[in-house]
Amino acid sequence: MALRSMAAQAATILRIRCQPHLAQALAIPLARGFATPIPQDLKFLESHEWVKVESGTGTVGISDHAQHELGDVVFADLPEVGSSVTKGKNFGVVESVKACSDIYSPVSGEVIEVNEEVKQTPALVNKNAFGEGWLIKVKMSNVSDLDGLMDPAAYEEHVKSGGH
Repeated sequence: MALRSMAAQAATILRIRCQPHLAQALAIPLARGFATPIPQDLKFLESHEWVKVESGTGTVGISDHAQHELGDVVFADLPEVGSSVTKGKNFGVVESVKACSDIYSPVSGEVIEVNEEVKQTPALVNKNAFGEGWLIKVKMSNVSDLDGLMDPAAYEEHVKSGGH
């Protein structure tokens, strides 16, 4: 119980430290090409979160572009297993040496797994944003949540055009 309380206090402090203009850090246009090829089985929010769906479960993370713009990730505030997430709503925060940014869910449902390795070693997000740097797994409540998400080609175009 004390750990949960300390985690809640840390999350509150982190949110206070995040100035509103820093929350937009993920939306900074990228002036370089994509360093890591975008896997073709992902869907994206405009805010740079991705989801990979397998058998009704969505694995969620932030894009390689987002981690590059953030810089070295030093902290990840992620929800607990059993929590609910809602498409387009905030479910956590990542903090880097440059900024902190809210993370939004591309799908709705119940969190069934949290990447504890990322909580212990946040730099995994920088090392492999589309792989071992995933953040949460969600048992999706509505497959139609995938409607309106961008495919990899649309996402790449969105980033190249400086889209937010």
